[in-house]
Amino acid sequence: MTNEQRVVIARLGEVFLKGRNRGEFVRRLRENMQRALRDISPLRLDRAQGRIYVHVEAEDAERAARAVRDTFGVGTISVARPCERSLEAIYEAAALAVAEATRGRTHATFKVQTKRPDKTFTPDSMEVSRLVGGALLERFDNLRVDVKTPELVVGVEIGTEHALVFCGREQAVGGLPVGCEGDVLLLLSGGIDSPVAGHLMQRRGCRLAAVYFHSPPYVSEHARDKVLQLARRLARAQGPLEVDVVRFTDIQTDIRDNARGDMAVVLYRRAMMRIASRLGISRGAQALATGENLGQVASQTLTNLRCINEAATLPVLRPLLAYDKHETIALARRIETFETSILPHEDCCSLFVPKHPATRLPIELAEKAELGLDPSLLDAAVETVETERVVA
Repeated sequence: MTNEQRVVIARLGEVFLKGRNRGEFVRRLRENMQRALRDISPLRLDRAQGRIYVHVEAEDAERAARAVRDTFGVGTISVARPCERSLEAIYEAAALAVAEATRGRTHATFKVQTKRPDKTFTPDSMEVSRLVGGALLERFDNLRVDVKTPELVVGVEIGTEHALVFCGREQAVGGLPVGCEGDVLLLLSGGIDSPVAGHLMQRRGCRLAAVYFHSPPYVSEHARDKVLQLARRLARAQGPLEVDVVRFTDIQTDIRDNARGDMAVVLYRRAMMRIASRLGISRGAQALATGENLGQVASQTLTNLRCINEAATLPVLRPLLAYDKHETIALARRIETFETSILPHEDCCSLFVPKHPATRLPIELAEKAELGLDPSLLDAAVETVETERVVA
């Protein structure tokens, strides 16, 4: 261990509570973390005491910390300085860490917290904290002790091979490792909501594929490119993501020409559910996911959502169901999809929409309207799917 190295400490989030299944969750987390770090080439990854330790060169520490922080399943992170298992080395590492953390500040309160995974090390944890705190007070005039509400927590972990010293911890994304809860097919449009819904499903451990309903010539190729760009952003969390592009024009035209205009959007969504269910089953997906939100638009009343659900043969998950639109936008900004989502390209659900769409369409009326539609168009849409494989 040298001063040219750092260790990113990744503390397990909910994974730590998984009991007998924890090993599988941690294996997934480690694989996902290695993929996130693929451009950094960490020196090694170790696992112990509810943590994964990522050893990197000092120059890569910031990028590595960012990659680990954004890996689902990680609760908090710290960037630590490794040093020898001696009090003198720990004092020096703590001084360097504090100097970096307090640069530009005239004063700061602090405390020291010590953990000894290796209980053979002496003195004990409380005494190490006292001694390190005393050494820091001698070194820095701008520090004072506050054990209840310190501005700075200096962490010391003493293992069997080396000690780690760090200042504070940063909140990570949490959730569960992608892949541990199975596969979900996301109905992905170019809007704000659906990529956020996909992100939330990944955060709960689901691996995504996506389906996009494309309606040329009414919807341009720019709209398709926009959706693939959003899919590329979601691929950061899981690796390659496949997008099934469904040609939806003929189905929409059939609904426009042969069904009551106020039913159009709900009938579009029912057709999408039928197609998505078939594609999802062929992929082995356990559920569909959408960005729908209760009451946000006319098609998303509780009655209409029930009517739409009835057409699906897979469970439909709606992680944004109770979100306020401002909450969704804030999350879209945070996950860096918002700027892409607001690019001015149309989506197929905005086609042929009446001024006064039905807000409470009974299932029976929807089924009756569908008797006048051509069911072979659904088969044709499934059979002519184009699949795009995107990577981050």
